[in-house]
Amino acid sequence: MRTTPWPAARRRAAVFLAVAALLGAALDPAAARADTVGAGSYTTTAPGPLPSGCADLSTNPRHWVTADAPSGAVPTNDWWSSILWKRTNCAYGEPLFAQPLGFRAQSAGLGVSYSTKPTISGSAKGVGEYHFNYTEDFVAGVAGLGAAEVKVDDWSDWTVSPVLSDGAHKLRATIGSGLPFAYFRATGGDAQIKVASGATADVWSRSGSMLGYTIAGHDYVAFAPSGASWSVDGSGTTFTSSLGGKDYFSIAVLPTTPSTSATDRAALADEYAKYAYNHVTGTAVSYAYDEASSTVTTKYSFTTTAMEGTGKATVAALMPHQWRNLADGSPPAQKYISSRGPLKVLTGITSFTTSMVFHGVLPEVPAVADSSGADAATLQNYLNAEKADPTRQQSDDTYWTGKGLGRAARLAEIADQTGNTDVRDAALSAIRSKLTDWFTASPGETGHEFYYDRNWGTLIGYPASYGSDQELNDHHFHYGYYIAAAATLARFDPTWADADHYGGMVDQLIRDADNYDRADKRFPYLRDFDIYAGHDWASGHGSFAAGNNQESSSEGMNFDNALIQWGAATGDRTVRDAGIYMYTTQAAAIQDYWFDAKDENYPSDFPHKGVGMVWSNGGAYSTWFSSAPEQIQGINLLPVTGGHLYLGDNPAYVRANYQEMLDQAGRTRPGIWPDIWYEYLALGDGDAALADFRADNSFASEEGESKAHTFHWIRNLAALGTVDTTVTADDPLTAVFTENGERTYVAANPTATDTTVHFSDGTTVQVPAGRTVTAGAHTWSGGSAPGGTGGPTPTPTPTPSGGTGSSPTLYLMGDGTLSATAGTAGSATVASADGVNHDGSPYKPLTFTASGIDLKYAGGTPRFDLAVDAGRTVGNAVQLEVSYDCTGSGSWDRVETYRYFATDPLPGWEHYTEAAGLASATGTACDLRNGTVRVRVWSALGSTPSTLDTGDLSTVRLPYT
Repeated sequence: MRTTPWPAARRRAAVFLAVAALLGAALDPAAARADTVGAGSYTTTAPGPLPSGCADLSTNPRHWVTADAPSGAVPTNDWWSSILWKRTNCAYGEPLFAQPLGFRAQSAGLGVSYSTKPTISGSAKGVGEYHFNYTEDFVAGVAGLGAAEVKVDDWSDWTVSPVLSDGAHKLRATIGSGLPFAYFRATGGDAQIKVASGATADVWSRSGSMLGYTIAGHDYVAFAPSGASWSVDGSGTTFTSSLGGKDYFSIAVLPTTPSTSATDRAALADEYAKYAYNHVTGTAVSYAYDEASSTVTTKYSFTTTAMEGTGKATVAALMPHQWRNLADGSPPAQKYISSRGPLKVLTGITSFTTSMVFHGVLPEVPAVADSSGADAATLQNYLNAEKADPTRQQSDDTYWTGKGLGRAARLAEIADQTGNTDVRDAALSAIRSKLTDWFTASPGETGHEFYYDRNWGTLIGYPASYGSDQELNDHHFHYGYYIAAAATLARFDPTWADADHYGGMVDQLIRDADNYDRADKRFPYLRDFDIYAGHDWASGHGSFAAGNNQESSSEGMNFDNALIQWGAATGDRTVRDAGIYMYTTQAAAIQDYWFDAKDENYPSDFPHKGVGMVWSNGGAYSTWFSSAPEQIQGINLLPVTGGHLYLGDNPAYVRANYQEMLDQAGRTRPGIWPDIWYEYLALGDGDAALADFRADNSFASEEGESKAHTFHWIRNLAALGTVDTTVTADDPLTAVFTENGERTYVAANPTATDTTVHFSDGTTVQVPAGRTVTAGAHTWSGGSAPGGTGGPTPTPTPTPSGGTGSSPTLYLMGDGTLSATAGTAGSATVASADGVNHDGSPYKPLTFTASGIDLKYAGGTPRFDLAVDAGRTVGNAVQLEVSYDCTGSGSWDRVETYRYFATDPLPGWEHYTEAAGLASATGTACDLRNGTVRVRVWSALGSTPSTLDTGDLSTVRLPYT
């Protein structure tokens, strides 16, 4: 906690309150105490229930933590939390699913499972789920061990070290996500491997200290210290080793299948033997966001201790979202079966790195649709209806207060874009009032406040809900709404958001749910975010037979987006980049595990395209609260915000997912949450969504929604088109949309300083302070400078000048401009047509632009010479379009499209010239007075990319003097 200087009046009031609190505390030991953070505060006296479990956990969360464990706040919401926070099995906790292995603590040691056959329940319609249940193959332990309970001795970013002891015998293990090995230290007796009851083992190798055996079709190798050996009892069900007087051994599961030959299995065992004595003792993640390339690079590092020799390398099994994005080349071939899909193996590593593209977020989609006419009037009517109660929340607890804040934030953004300052200011006032109330703890107050628990290292809001107090559930769900609303308010009222006022309280909420600062021991590092799995877990304790779980992945993303928006609005790049790291990683995980968008991870017999809930050992087409398909699938779509554009990264999946919802519900339109579903459909088919809304808009809005936001979202996406993930920008508050082959570039600037945003295709957009602007197919600017008023402005933000002056000869440059002078030879990739005929319709085009041109039209059409090459590819063709904006107004007065040019399959430049002929032209030629010219090149045919020269060979000669 930190106390910051306050203005004099507030400081005097604070002194009075502090004295009153101290006097009250002297008279009443139970009196509430508040710690200040800027102008805000939180209480340190619990106003409600606290975390609970099998023992005195409310006051001692370290009951099942050894004295050797790390100091600071204990982790919660993890894949292994049930052995630290016991609620049902008070001795040993629940099964732990680490991927690929599963574990269960018990009296004799640590049970081990490698589950490769899912249990699937449910029919093609209705609730269904799949689980790779814990099915024990053997127990690793110490002969004679009879531990009464399991404790936690250590943890790192994705490993945990459980310990079992009866005083005379002790087993300490280290297990982790993605580890095919389990590492053990055994004292007080021989190391022991006991085959599970009812199972049989086939020993296929006893070579010195290595023992190879198969149980239930799963191949394992146990490694004793060099010089030691393994004994097999007469029944073949118990293996023991004295460990040669030492105390370490390890066991690995091999990535084999029933078809793996004995020779290949033996080779794998020998390969794993190289790393068997390099015990993993720690893991850590590090990440970096590169603005220029809009790339998130994540490094997963392993710390090992060499029990023999000096080796440091190990073996790791990568999850789909990791191996799909490996920075160091193609994914490996060998793989394990898991509930997350195929895990692919890297051997001989001390770390691995992934590289993922961040596609940007927005405060809100821009109001590019027609600002006049009936639709504009309808939107304003919807907005005006919300002025009296912008939050319209259902209940008074942290979750529903958050939902109301999110609702008001959407209204504030839309009202600001469209110039409705009355509604904007009413929404901002509601946000300010509620946040200030919750961010201030007063003596005697028992609600609308946050409580910091020093024992657990957590910040709990009261009234709590859905187990956010007693189970520490859902903090990222609840607090994400608060932080996102604070980000909206920060743009209009930066003083409220500074550290001397309420910005510090926002930071406390961020640190509680996902503490980004390892040095801050008040909260666990990234509490809700599973670093290796790539997504959040909702349950604080995870005490379920299926492990931990998360339902609303989209509310998890709402938290990540909130960090990005807050960091951008307040200039806190550390928070912003933490949000970008989690957002980008989790977006990839959601596509793989909640949606299985590539149809590669779910069991082949599972009948659904997505799940409502992900469990540690599977997934369920269900929710905690409803069996309706609209809500089972829809819980992973809300809230709909400018931070949820990732849902539209695959428009074809959007349409398929929407159709499955209808099929499951037996409807032609959604009967529940139609607003959420129409907004989602708009990411895949805006016209269809708008048509559905027009035909069906008498519904009651979902609790966090409003008709104003639903109509604004759908109407503008129908104009913008779908998300274009092929173009990135060097600023996080950006997006690109494509409609009929034409791009619209969107950039938002919540700061008080003008900025320039550079897109990866060469487009540059000037963004004034406090505004959102678009360029390309739609030109628009709206919003307010910090602390000011605003609304839409009719002046579009132009695309950049290529510095042509009055020259009619233009060179196509690598930065997306058209230049009067030749530059350095280079090249640009013309994206594939993806096997579709795009003759006459620009598709993923390269765009080159020049503005500020003064030339007189001389008659005729351009002459051009483009150097193109398709290598050895057969069937490619490129096409050219030239557009003219006569006065730089933002509208194209003439557009000329030329017949495509079919490239040959011989490497080397070919020349695409005006000899191909004019295919079509619209508009009338004109003189250019401060005019703009745009050249676009795309693949009209073909399934592979082509190459275009830039800088010196490719030119366009305008018919101007």
